[in-house]
Amino acid sequence: MITRVPCITVSPFHPRTPSMSPAGRLQAHPISPCTRTLNSGPGCRSESVGWLVCSPAIGLSALSFSAGAVATERVQVISKCPVAPKLFVTSRFDSTMLPLLCLALVLSTLIPSYGLPNGAPTSVCESMLPFHGGGIPPLTTKSPFTLTPQSSVIGSGQTLRLDIESFPANIVFKGYMIQARAADPPNNIVGRFENTDLAAIKLIDCQAEGDTATHTSTSPKQELTLEWTAPDNFVGDVIFNSTIAQDYDKFWVGLPSERVRVVASSTTAAPGTVTTKRPTTTTTVPPYRPPVTSAPVAGDPIYDACGQSKGCFGFPEGCVESKNCRAVATIAVLGARYVFEMKAGYNSPAYIALGLSEDAKMGEDSVIECVPEQGTVNAYASWTTVGPYGSTRLGVPQNIFQVLEKSYNDGVIYCKVERDAISTVKGKKFDLVNDKFHLLIAAGSSVESTNVNYHDIGRHVSGSPQSLAEVGPVQGSSKLLLRLHGAFMITAWIGTASLGILLARYFRQTWVGSQMCGKDQWFAWHRFLMIVTWALTVAGIVVIFVEIGGWSQVRNPHAILGMVTTVLCFLQPIGAFFRPHPGSSKRPIFNWLHWLGGNLAHVIAIVAIFFAVQLQKAELPEWMDFMLVAFVAFHVFMHLIFSIFSWIQIGGCVSERRSGQRVTSFPMADMTPSRNSVSSSERKQDAAFSGFRKSMLFLYILIVLGLVIAMVVIVVLAPIEAAYNSIKDQIMN
Repeated sequence: MITRVPCITVSPFHPRTPSMSPAGRLQAHPISPCTRTLNSGPGCRSESVGWLVCSPAIGLSALSFSAGAVATERVQVISKCPVAPKLFVTSRFDSTMLPLLCLALVLSTLIPSYGLPNGAPTSVCESMLPFHGGGIPPLTTKSPFTLTPQSSVIGSGQTLRLDIESFPANIVFKGYMIQARAADPPNNIVGRFENTDLAAIKLIDCQAEGDTATHTSTSPKQELTLEWTAPDNFVGDVIFNSTIAQDYDKFWVGLPSERVRVVASSTTAAPGTVTTKRPTTTTTVPPYRPPVTSAPVAGDPIYDACGQSKGCFGFPEGCVESKNCRAVATIAVLGARYVFEMKAGYNSPAYIALGLSEDAKMGEDSVIECVPEQGTVNAYASWTTVGPYGSTRLGVPQNIFQVLEKSYNDGVIYCKVERDAISTVKGKKFDLVNDKFHLLIAAGSSVESTNVNYHDIGRHVSGSPQSLAEVGPVQGSSKLLLRLHGAFMITAWIGTASLGILLARYFRQTWVGSQMCGKDQWFAWHRFLMIVTWALTVAGIVVIFVEIGGWSQVRNPHAILGMVTTVLCFLQPIGAFFRPHPGSSKRPIFNWLHWLGGNLAHVIAIVAIFFAVQLQKAELPEWMDFMLVAFVAFHVFMHLIFSIFSWIQIGGCVSERRSGQRVTSFPMADMTPSRNSVSSSERKQDAAFSGFRKSMLFLYILIVLGLVIAMVVIVVLAPIEAAYNSIKDQIMN
């Protein structure tokens, strides 16, 4: 392994602040088994570079170079690596030493260099500086990673949890090294870490057992929680110092946490446990503390002057008025300048983008993206594509705008750009002065190197094209058809289909002798409910195709499952129309196919509704999944109850076979009037437990009806939380 150390001074507590030694000395803390303090003499100056080259093949060589000169010092090696060598300067040398110097360097490079995939070694306990690539310097930009203690005060001997997090949340890291150091000099390492995750945490002994935590492998990690136990005899402030490597050549050294105060504790926590101190009871009157009056929360300035001097647009609908948008954009025209602001902070966004479109649909639109990268925000111009839908920055001119302001704080993206009044992108002219555009705003949680990914956080489109110079509220496009689609499908497959299937399966021997429109009651209602299901499904498919204008490009199986359901639903009445005669040998085949098609369509439809909850465009709350689970559980429970009583009836009371009814005679398929007279003569009375079945059916109808109404309201008024707050405010005012 080759280790190269630049001529720097390394601070033991702030290892990320290396600097050239002004005195011309190389002061290196023990950073590998091969290094010790080296006096490099006059050769290590501010304009020179010094190196320690350590190789198992040739031992340790110390070289220092001046600008435009050969090495000025030669270091003799007393011992070979990995034993710590004793070094001393023996003599100066001139250009005659160049061949030997080159030979040493060549031999050193023949030995392969490896990283440390299994965690940091104890040799870097003081510097915390990785030796990647023979001296890759740490990044000095703001790190996207933070080390956050879960409490600011703990007792001595107690355990504290710490979280390694990234902002945005999708950024991964591969390596880390963490120590707790006393905030006061001499800044010793204090406490110990607990190995709560053998797959991700490795403990090393720097000054005491287990006082430093590092990684076990370079597998990507998005977040990690560690536990640290304070010493029993320590009182004071502690700062957690960390090195975090996002990649081999991208790492930050010396990232400090917020201070944590360790106070004296009357109880000592057991290792590996997290305790909460119970306040001791005392008779002493506590000192008076005046009540703290919280300062009024300042409003977000991006909403200032909305509708007065600038247009504002965001989602969800109506958020500009309430000033709580998940993503918002503003447009201000200042003479010939077109200034755009964008802001998003909901659900740790990885980007926010604003597009100008001619047709309110994604494709061939000019977009400005704001993307946080390495602690700052970069803006890019991009172009949306169709077939499949997406975006790209390739071939898009990046000089059509200039960034005025940008920030990235606490996961909130903000940027302010000025766009050229007239620009050409991909051969298409965008004239902001004379043309009208639809506004498309989107936010998502992931990006690629040349494009942003799907807008899973949200997307909204303005309802009509407008001049950017117009000042006033920007209305979003109507979602009536989208809401109708959801309402139709929920009513069809949770309401009418569920009830129709239940009637056909368990109520053929109920209401015997009672008919409606010349048909048995169960059959008449079954047919009516399934016709309603068929009509609502067809209507739902039509309105959603009109809304989207084609096939959905969303990465969600909802659309495919919906089409499969629609096809099966459409085939059911066609198959029933061409059913064989009850006495035909093919009738059992039809019975099974008809039963399978109906039940399969019902199951797939329910699964499709589950996936619909995840659609960003639907704006449905996550807790709607629990309502769907409740329906499924209740529906299955009712089937079990009815099935149990059917088996009791068949096994010991009255069976269809005893009453002369053929098992292969599936009444659902017998749609001729002649069938009813036969059935009536064979079955003179209701089967056993008919009263119980009627009671359970009434209960089923009440509960399913309530669930359907609730879900339809949630779909139509989505997002339901915003609608509820709006209605509540109107009532209160």
